[in-house]
Amino acid sequence: MTGRVPERLAEALCRLGPFGDCWVAFSGGTDSTALLHAAAARADDVPGTLRAIHIDHGLQPDSPLWADHCRRICDVLGVPLVVRCLHLKPIPGESLEATAREARYRALAAVLRPGDLMLTAHNQDDQAETLLLALLRGSGVHGLAAMPRESELGQGRLVRPLLDVPRATLAQYVRFFGLSWIEDPSNASLRMDRNYLRNRVVPVLRARWPGLSATLSRSAGHCAEAAHLVDGLASELMDRCAGAHPGTLGIRALGGLGGSRRKAVLRLWLRRRGFALPDARHLERILDEVLPACADADPLVAWFGCEVRRYRDDLFALAPLPPPPGALMIRRAPSGVPPVLALPKGLGWLQWADASGGSEQARRAEMATTTRVCFGSIGQTCRPRPTSRRRTLKNLFQETGIPRWLRPYVPLVFSGETLIAVAGVCGCCDESRDQAAHEIPQWLGHPWEDLGLFRHRAE
Repeated sequence: MTGRVPERLAEALCRLGPFGDCWVAFSGGTDSTALLHAAAARADDVPGTLRAIHIDHGLQPDSPLWADHCRRICDVLGVPLVVRCLHLKPIPGESLEATAREARYRALAAVLRPGDLMLTAHNQDDQAETLLLALLRGSGVHGLAAMPRESELGQGRLVRPLLDVPRATLAQYVRFFGLSWIEDPSNASLRMDRNYLRNRVVPVLRARWPGLSATLSRSAGHCAEAAHLVDGLASELMDRCAGAHPGTLGIRALGGLGGSRRKAVLRLWLRRRGFALPDARHLERILDEVLPACADADPLVAWFGCEVRRYRDDLFALAPLPPPPGALMIRRAPSGVPPVLALPKGLGWLQWADASGGSEQARRAEMATTTRVCFGSIGQTCRPRPTSRRRTLKNLFQETGIPRWLRPYVPLVFSGETLIAVAGVCGCCDESRDQAAHEIPQWLGHPWEDLGLFRHRAE
């Protein structure tokens, strides 16, 4: 009657190799209750500490009671519990189910340290439903592979040890041990696609094909193998298509690939960059609008959480750009050692080198009252070295390879009315004064550090 659930869990953990603490994502429902109880029964197989985490999405009026229930269960089992409250609110036009899932996984990832595991109670029936949903979306082999048994999550790993266990077996397990569980009323709502499949479609299919879940899960495994082969080929091709900047693709090299290989490289590249994959329409737009565009064009293909752009021969994938700061001006306050100035719009901060010695300290105190930062380069010029000619910032950006769509975000540092630095690009020399290295700040914490942009440091 126990379906060997603890033994199956132990076998799954043994296949993982060394790990640290083992967390169980514990909703309090039937499946996660069975997983937590089985994990507690095999706690000796965990090198570190067995822990549980309960995510309260704040979407149900009884959710605080569910958290209390989970605390009682964990107290009985002797498992430390962490509760995270998300307080989500529906966003018009967005899937509440998808929003909750993304927020939940962010919260799960946040507790993991290097080497830790996060176990979830996804079962064989969940896997079959995921495959059916992928089929209805017209997914390729990666989508039809459904849920992987193991994947990266934050600093640790996400593990689904029960993907071969039917949901009915887990229900038998909790009844056998007399365990109590929570029934989430949202699971009965037919507005959600998964619930509609689970409650209306799958029972009809299972009446004709009793082994439905096992068969569909096996198909998902075959698709996972095919996806692994596709990714292996795409990885080799992607190395040959590397762009001039870290994390970019070379457009000419990518254009030399056949259509299916080009798509495989784009999908793998986007996944490795951490973005959700585009649907077929957006992927075709990248192929038809961005890749063949003129080198000086500025095409853009965007979908949820991602923008694909080009500059010269490089293809970029980046988070959506915030609204440009425009003519916003901010002054550096005389505080912080070394002096630091936070920038608006999530653009990071400027950090000045710490000057030492009496005269330098006096100079820094003077700068603290006169230094200001602006955005927008219209009409500005700069001499990057004492021996170089003065040139427009547009010319400087072109020479240093700064894409035109990032230029409105570059902080311009002034001392009084004199431009003394283009942050992350260069310092600006002036005929009437010498430039001290500590006047030129580093631009840190901006969203494009991983692209190798704006790395100028004062000498």
